[in-house]
Amino acid sequence: MDAVISFGKGGPVFHINRVAFSIGNIEVYWYGLIIGLAILVGVCLALAEIKKTELSMDDFLNMFLIGVPVAIVCARLYYVIFSWDMYKDNLWEIFNLRGGGIAIYGALIGIFLMIIIYSRVKKIRLGVPFDILGGIVPFCQAIGRWGNFVNGEAFGGQTNLPWAMTIEREIYPLAEVAFVVAENVHPTFLYESLWNLLIGIFLWIYKKHKKFEGEVFCLYLISYGIGRFLIEGLRTDSLYLGPFRVSQLVALVTALVGIIIIYKNRKKI
Repeated sequence: MDAVISFGKGGPVFHINRVAFSIGNIEVYWYGLIIGLAILVGVCLALAEIKKTELSMDDFLNMFLIGVPVAIVCARLYYVIFSWDMYKDNLWEIFNLRGGGIAIYGALIGIFLMIIIYSRVKKIRLGVPFDILGGIVPFCQAIGRWGNFVNGEAFGGQTNLPWAMTIEREIYPLAEVAFVVAENVHPTFLYESLWNLLIGIFLWIYKKHKKFEGEVFCLYLISYGIGRFLIEGLRTDSLYLGPFRVSQLVALVTALVGIIIIYKNRKKI
């Protein structure tokens, strides 16, 4: 058993083993299965959307096949860069993804750059794939955050709110094993999951009324940036750049970029 998680006084209690099942000597983790489910849902939603756009199925499949490994690599690099003290004396641990340590903003940055490069090469209007991405990523994130739940991670500071979460879990810092207890803390993974679900529903409805290509993606940047900035302030496991939380800085920048692009395009219209 890796974690015991409960909510509130007298609320539900979950006994969670992070290993879903084993194939021979290979252990398959719930976290990986949840991320896989999030990707599958994203692909299904994207397939439904590309039929309404000029994007070809071949281009979508190429972006997907390139984007998944790029997202994994960039998510890991982002985490390692801002947690360098953990890895500088043990470089081989950088490649130990099973030990944990990826960041969603790294994955998103990697995917954004890949789409820009691919679209330029193939002469695809950027707004088309970005709007598809902006409409499906929130749903993927809403599902993916439950990977943090089964790992007993991504929680906040202490709170007296009735839905406060208590966690007793094993952790695996650099292949070692330790045990921690976090009592009555904010379930920030849940806050972000619900916030992303609301964003996804809103953008799925709004996309029929968008004023220019790329607006859905810009609204995603703004809404997710605002939510992530506020929720990140509650977390206890943030990555830091000096005295600043990295995710809050990135959230502010991306939200401002979204606002500027919308302002400029609306002004033209």
